[in-house]
Amino acid sequence: MKEDFLHYLWKFKKFPTSNLQTTNHQPITIIHSGEYLQSSGPDFFNAQIIIENQKWAGNVEIHLQSSDWYVHHHEKDKAYDNVILHVVWQHNMSIFRKNNTEIPTLELKNFVGQETIVRYQSLVLPKTWIYCESQIRLVPSFVLRNWKERLLFERLERKSELIDFLLKQTNNDWEATLFCLLAKNFGLNTNGSVFFKIALSIPFSILRKESNTTESIEALLFGISGLLTDEKEDVYYSRLKTKFNYLVHKYQLVLPVVESVQFFRLRPDNFPTIRLSQLANLYGTHLNLFSKIMEANSIVQLYQIFRVSASSYWQNHYQFDKASRKKSKSLSKTFVDLIIINTIVPMQFAYAKSQGKESTEAGVFLLESIKAEQNSTVHKFQTIGVIAENAFESQSLLQLKNEYCSKSRCLECAIGIELLKDNK
Repeated sequence: MKEDFLHYLWKFKKFPTSNLQTTNHQPITIIHSGEYLQSSGPDFFNAQIIIENQKWAGNVEIHLQSSDWYVHHHEKDKAYDNVILHVVWQHNMSIFRKNNTEIPTLELKNFVGQETIVRYQSLVLPKTWIYCESQIRLVPSFVLRNWKERLLFERLERKSELIDFLLKQTNNDWEATLFCLLAKNFGLNTNGSVFFKIALSIPFSILRKESNTTESIEALLFGISGLLTDEKEDVYYSRLKTKFNYLVHKYQLVLPVVESVQFFRLRPDNFPTIRLSQLANLYGTHLNLFSKIMEANSIVQLYQIFRVSASSYWQNHYQFDKASRKKSKSLSKTFVDLIIINTIVPMQFAYAKSQGKESTEAGVFLLESIKAEQNSTVHKFQTIGVIAENAFESQSLLQLKNEYCSKSRCLECAIGIELLKDNK
């Protein structure tokens, strides 16, 4: 038995409420269970309860045993002075307020049916991957659909935290914020943090001034990344290095200390040289990129915006001074899909929210136009019968696994709540 199960029982009134009594045999009528806070302080705020013809308004605290009140030192915390009912599974001692009056206690084990307990125990029994893996197929499709939309909303809210941080760093410059977020995601998992630091270190006003020359943007990105520190006989390398030194002097740039970009275990098309050049060409091709992205109303328009390649030098190079077989280094559709998932949709969501608008529906529409991501989590869900047909569903499943399944939050999950219903 865990405390979160008692929270679930109280929140959804999963017990007969007609003949409730305190441990002192006082009749209880629940008018309102209260707001489930899930934060410091009492578990349920602003509940309304009638105890023996006296109406009370205040907070409700829940524990496995009555004595947990003192174990958690609530008697010393002013936040608990307004508790009107102590709900416990097992009553093992009386609890008193500071003025020495007893806090009424409801012992739930006398009122909860055995079937409810059995369903809960079945749900939380250890499994090979997630608790509901053998039961999730029983959940109606409309419940799953509604929950997936909520999960996507939560995921976008979490991703917008970085966007909010960037807006503060850039004085509410959405174009600069987009640049930093794009840089991070162009670097993927391996070089994302380095690319992010590089982008943060370049005042976006400089990029605006130099955007008519892609080579200048490349010089800034390669130079700050530490890729122009050696002496090479390569003509293009030397030109970029000269251009970088000129730009540092021109704008009096303070160069950050960043860790080295990584090539190890990356496919050549994901080498930092290629991705930085593609990013430079994206900004050399499009002025006011943020505005263009916000105005795009279809996946086709977004694909058109991101139809860029690395500079011509990189058509037969992956690293400086090392020629390779000629190959176009355009952004692939798969890569652009990742950018849309991890950058464009969160940016559109955050911008709409800043304008007081709701944009989850637009994000769902875009993500439904993209194939589901292929990763271990999505594959594992597939093996238990939950198949992601598109990126909206794969993003929702990632949120489900990371924030609910992995944290054992079954009783805060629509799937867990559905499986605990009487008809299961």
